[in-house]
Amino acid sequence: MANPILRQKLAAGEFIVIPGVQDMIATVMTNKVGFDIIYGTGYWTTASAYGLPDAGIATYTQMVDRMRTITRTSNAALIADADTGYGGLLNVHHTVRGYEEAGVTAIQIEDQEFPKKCGHTPYKRCVPIEDMVEKIKVASEAREDKENFLIIARTDARASLGMDDALRRMEAYAKAGADILFFEAPQSEEEMRRACAAFDLPMMANMADGGKTPILPADVLKEIGYSLAIFPAMTSLVAAAAMEKALRHLKEAGTSLSPDIPMTDFNEFCRLIGFDEVWDFEKRWAR
Repeated sequence: MANPILRQKLAAGEFIVIPGVQDMIATVMTNKVGFDIIYGTGYWTTASAYGLPDAGIATYTQMVDRMRTITRTSNAALIADADTGYGGLLNVHHTVRGYEEAGVTAIQIEDQEFPKKCGHTPYKRCVPIEDMVEKIKVASEAREDKENFLIIARTDARASLGMDDALRRMEAYAKAGADILFFEAPQSEEEMRRACAAFDLPMMANMADGGKTPILPADVLKEIGYSLAIFPAMTSLVAAAAMEKALRHLKEAGTSLSPDIPMTDFNEFCRLIGFDEVWDFEKRWAR
């Protein structure tokens, strides 16, 4: 059974702030801080694991394996990016079953043509509404846990087809059985308000640092009408900036030590990653 916490929080009307994780180091840090829902981002897991752009290059097999590792590592429920479902309707069916088996709590599927593109980059193209409606119906039927495993329907229509088409698509996706709606890349707070006002279903905001959508605090997003917000890029971008700063210092000074470079304690990180269990095993079995 999927973790019920996402459904429960939505039912209670609690606004949910959800960090994105790109790898297992980010995942264990969300454990330390205490987030109970996290987001497995397609862009950043692809960049972290394979050094590739989010352009439909990573496969279902690669992504479900990545999500399975996150759920194994994390204490939180996982919302997972599944791109377009990795193909046609049979692929969508297989993707939902695989993600659910991997321990995912909610799956996000978008209405782009394959190969897809990152939602905040150019040259996106959308499939006909009818094709996406069928994908949502297949996804809803494929899940084993129809109460707690949630379907997030994302539309990327704003960029190429305009606001009105995006609203029309979300209405169709809601009728098809989506549990959460995801209006990707609105370009102003006014557009965000218009979208949220149009639907009774929970709306998910994408606070993608550097993207086309204004980054707003949780209290404003809730007032606008959103139920949850993902911050998919934050951990990756701050990690990249921190690594660059440290590497420049190492290159210039020839040492890792600097009062200006914060560093997690090594022994603490050993515990976060599970070395306590290894050490306990060695105490019991080492000769």
